[in-house]
Formats: sequence, C-alpha cells, structure tokens
Amino acid sequence: MNILVVGGGAAGLMAAGTAAEQGARVTLFEKNEKVGRKLFITGKGRCNVCNDCDNETVLQNVPVNPRFLYSALGCFSAQDVKDFFEARGVPLKTERGNRVFPVSDRSADIIDALFTWNKQSGVTIVNEAVEELTAADGRVTGARAGGKIYEADAVILATGGVSYPQTGSTGDGYRFAKALGHKIVPPNGSLVPLTEAGNVCGELMGLSLRNVRLSILENDKKIYEDFGEMLFTHFGLSGPLVLSASAHMRHFGSKTYRAEIDLKPALDEKTLDKRLLSDFEKHKNSDFVNALGELLPRKMIPAVILAAGIDPRAKVHSITKEERRKLLHTLRAFPVALSGKRPVEEAIVTTGGVSVKEVSPKTMESKKTPGLYFAGEVLDVDGYTGGFNLQIAWSTGRLAGLSAAHA
Repeated sequence: MNILVVGGGAAGLMAAGTAAEQGARVTLFEKNEKVGRKLFITGKGRCNVCNDCDNETVLQNVPVNPRFLYSALGCFSAQDVKDFFEARGVPLKTERGNRVFPVSDRSADIIDALFTWNKQSGVTIVNEAVEELTAADGRVTGARAGGKIYEADAVILATGGVSYPQTGSTGDGYRFAKALGHKIVPPNGSLVPLTEAGNVCGELMGLSLRNVRLSILENDKKIYEDFGEMLFTHFGLSGPLVLSASAHMRHFGSKTYRAEIDLKPALDEKTLDKRLLSDFEKHKNSDFVNALGELLPRKMIPAVILAAGIDPRAKVHSITKEERRKLLHTLRAFPVALSGKRPVEEAIVTTGGVSVKEVSPKTMESKKTPGLYFAGEVLDVDGYTGGFNLQIAWSTGRLAGLSAAHA
C-alpha cells in the first residue's frame, strides 16, 4: 500500500507513523523545513497533549459535530495517547482541569518523539508544498509537489485549518478537498479573543482577572458560563475563559452578544451586600471612588462605578439603597458589549472545514472520492481548550492511518 500524507502536524504525524507501522509505504509532505510547527507553540510552548478524561467527557467538550468522533475516540482514547507518548520516552503529568503535559514542559519532546517514531517506522519526509491532488475515474491517485507527480493508493489530508498561518496552516486542504467535490463549511476562528463594541476594555487594558465567572449572552439569552481567568486588552477580551466562550459564538452580524463578568462569584448576594455595607461604613465620609479599594483592583474601580451609574465624587454616606443595589448588580454582572471575534489568523483553532457529512466516521475516508482520507483540523470538528483539539488530531490521525493502510 502506497500512502501520501499531506501535512506534518499532530494529525499528519500520527497518521503517517500509524500507516507505516501497518506495513504501508508512506511519504509525508511538510512544506516547512521542520514538522510540528504548530505543535511547538501549543500550550504556550508546553504542549497540552490531551485531557485525562473518558471519551464521553471529550465529546462533551467538542461543541461542533461531536458524534462524528465516536469511532475515532474508540480507536484511540486519551489513555491511549498517554500510553503512546510514555512508551516513547516522554513522561507526562496531569495538571489543573485534567490537562496533560510533558513532565519537561517542552513541546519539543512531543515533536521529537513523533518524528523519531515516523523515521523508525520507515516514513519518508519530503519538505515540499503539495500543489494539488491528482485523481482519475473519481478516485484519488496521488499528488503533485515541487513540480513532480507522486502516485499513491491513498492520500491522507492533514493540512490543518487557517489559524496561525505562519505555522503553515493556510487553508490548502480546503482547496484540495473542494477540487475533489467536497463541501467546505466556511472557516472561522474558534478559541479566539473577542472584540468589544465600545471602549471599556481599552481603559482596562492589561488587567488580568482571576477566579471570576464569565457569562455570554446571545440576544439576552445565556449560552455560556464558566469560571476562571480572563484578560482585558486594547481591542476587547482574551484569556482562557474568553477563548472557550468564543467557540459558542457563531452568529455575529445576525445576533447580538454581551459578556457579563461576575467579579465576586465566591460571595452570594447577601454576603456581598454585607461586605459593601461594611466598606461603606469604614469610608462613609470619603468620596465613593475611594471606597472600593479593598473590593476591586484599582484599575477596575472607575469602570465599575461608571457601569453602575453612580457619581464617583458622591460622599459614601449619601449613596442611596437603590444605588447600592445597582452597584451590587454591576459587581455580579459587569457588562461588556461584544462586536465580533479577532481575525481567524489569531485563533488557536479553526471551526469550519471539510463537511463531516461527506466523510465516513468509521474510517475517515471521503464518501465522494475513494482513497482520500482526512485527519485533524481540516475537518469541521473543534473542541474547547484543555487538550481536546489535540485529542481530535491524535484520534482522527490514528484512525485515518489504520484505515488507509488496510483499505
């Protein structure tokens, strides 16, 4: 069996090594001079390999087409991923949120293990950009790269999406798939910072919030809520909470979105009100703007007062019960109107891609073009932060490699 794999990222390396282990003759095309460019920067250079959880939990963390992954996860679960890397000399550790990392905190160790495994399994790596896939009688027959035709019994497309184009994810796979009759769901950024409709965030730029609860409202209906860390930037909101929230926001332009930040989620309303009364008593003769220093980060105080609609220079003892109620509401739901997402190039992953309706979930083979297989982010499947997107890459890559080798 002669197999070409296009793309030397997580999914491509897994697919190529797997197919070669099964005895196939495998050529892997990677247009960068080194494989694993995007892997190198994942998890801030530490590589969040997977999430230490069962398959059902993985599916719950995949907002787009989760059931498509049922067979792939059955073929290669999170436990299988952990066993795979540890067997190849990369000890792993599990951190907060069940995130799995190399003990060394070096993504290079993951790439090296994959590269070594591929070479030892007999994979030929060609550092050329594939220009097009070739087909005859409705079946894929190979690829053209560097002006040369490479013939094959099967081709596995693992070209990634369009996020982080400097790593090589420039949407080539969509072009190849479309040329062979596949429908492409328009790609957008998922796990991407959000832009603000206004200038609240610009005033708070650089402020990082920990242990807050973020809610996202779509047309005033809550569609997302989680607890953790976030960051104000010159353009809007970023940080882990915001990136995960962005995966749920798919209708900018036709629907309105608002973020609400609970700045004191550990306190119930009654306790928070008592705390306010206590602080007010302590500062009763001060200007209101000087009474919240023990409750909020200094940078946040003017924004909260403005959102609550209270005069910052009013004396604390003159604050009415109604104004205190407004302040209480603002602390529980500090509002940020959202205008959109940052460009897809800034996204961690791409949502959209090759429609999974045209791909067999049991084999990853095209239903339209025999001999063509897909793996990883080129497919219209994406997960939240926490190792779920790499899990998708490993599982679909493994299944595509096995299926192509045994076709």
